[in-house]
Amino acid sequence: KQFNSLRLACRREEMCLLFVSIFAVVGVRAFVSPSPPLRVTSLSAVAITKEAAVAAPVEVEQLPLSGKSSSSSLGSLSTTDAEKRLRRLASAELSLDVFVVGLSHHNAAVETREKLAIPEAEWSAAARDIVESSQGDIAEAAVLSTCNRFEVYFAAKDARRGFAAASKYLQERSGLPMATLRDSLFMLSYDHAARHALRVASGLDSLMVGEGQILAQMKQCYAHAVEEGGAGGKVTTRLVNAAVAAGKRARDETDIAKGAVSISSAAYELIEERLGVQKILGGGGVTEEEGPTSLKESSIAIVGAGKMTRLLLIHMASHGVTTGITILNRSAQKAEDLAAEFRESHGCEIDVVVTGGDDAVVLDALSKNSFDVVFTSTSSESYVVRKEDLAQRERPLALVDISVPRNVDPACDDLPNVAAYDVDSLKAVVEKNTAKRKREIIQAEKLLDGEVLNFRSWLDSLSAVPAITKLQQ
Repeated sequence: KQFNSLRLACRREEMCLLFVSIFAVVGVRAFVSPSPPLRVTSLSAVAITKEAAVAAPVEVEQLPLSGKSSSSSLGSLSTTDAEKRLRRLASAELSLDVFVVGLSHHNAAVETREKLAIPEAEWSAAARDIVESSQGDIAEAAVLSTCNRFEVYFAAKDARRGFAAASKYLQERSGLPMATLRDSLFMLSYDHAARHALRVASGLDSLMVGEGQILAQMKQCYAHAVEEGGAGGKVTTRLVNAAVAAGKRARDETDIAKGAVSISSAAYELIEERLGVQKILGGGGVTEEEGPTSLKESSIAIVGAGKMTRLLLIHMASHGVTTGITILNRSAQKAEDLAAEFRESHGCEIDVVVTGGDDAVVLDALSKNSFDVVFTSTSSESYVVRKEDLAQRERPLALVDISVPRNVDPACDDLPNVAAYDVDSLKAVVEKNTAKRKREIIQAEKLLDGEVLNFRSWLDSLSAVPAITKLQQ
């Protein structure tokens, strides 16, 4: 039944597109009085669809370089005005639709995701590059890059050419062979693309279902799409804005976010669970020396002083972990402000070490056996901690890397006294979190059904614009 319904819907869509194409090519005059075939300039011939060409043969002639065309319906318009008008009408023959291409924690390992990770300050530039490099195949674009996903929302007239252009950009940026990259990419079209954007903003597609950070990130995606120099247009910005609105509704009208945890808090839960077994399990096996049994007993270092560190401190403080904490950050002011905030609000005892961007300072602190647990969350695009830097360490150490690109060399896990974890190590916590929210997930999915229909109705209304434009001529 679903297949038959889908087939009927496709047929209806094809008939609508065919009618609009015929109406746009032949014009109103063909319906009210006999007239010779419509003559268009060679400038607009490339925009005529194959369906339209079959339905109504079109004579193409070169517009004179000067003067007026006696056989054209352009009247007294100048050559330049006529070209602009025909180009505008021809570009409206097919309306834009929405698509998304990207990769996420569902289908790509962290080592692949980090090759495409883009700092937020560069989202607009990346979207512009995608549009410009597509040579017209992509009309609009917006980029979303987080620790768990890299996605490009774009508007195009031709799905195949749009996906090809976007995939080419991703391949060139990542440096990965197309065959390798293709295994990690997902591509969604039309309503599937719209629903995906809404699910992302609602936290339904997140590693931690219901987490709130993704909604803030989607808001920033919208802000960059509409800012001066952004590559978002009417369709793309409407999609992202609809996703933000749906994300708010899902959180307000369901319990999807009730008790939800962030990546930072999931990292806390993971390491608290591992410390609870009294021995840290790493790639090198079980250490002979027992470490602390909980984070309350541990000496903790946090490398970085950004949003993830703030969320981590909030979760730690809510569980009574308020002592033995050191923040290592390249700039003093940001780290001191963060430490002062939590000293005042939660009575935390937090020390600050200023690295000045020198990884040697971080490594010196880690190699002195003074820390039991180290969380890393920086914007560095290369490893801050490597295997050889910890080769002489004797005391057990847990490294929890919640950065993408990663800050910790995964080879560190091979050392007998070191256990290294990254964002892909959070699956056990994720499964527990998802199981608690099954009912809320179902309710939120039903809510999104209506939001997708609303967006589709708006988008379909745009297809009437070419016909209305023709009637106004």
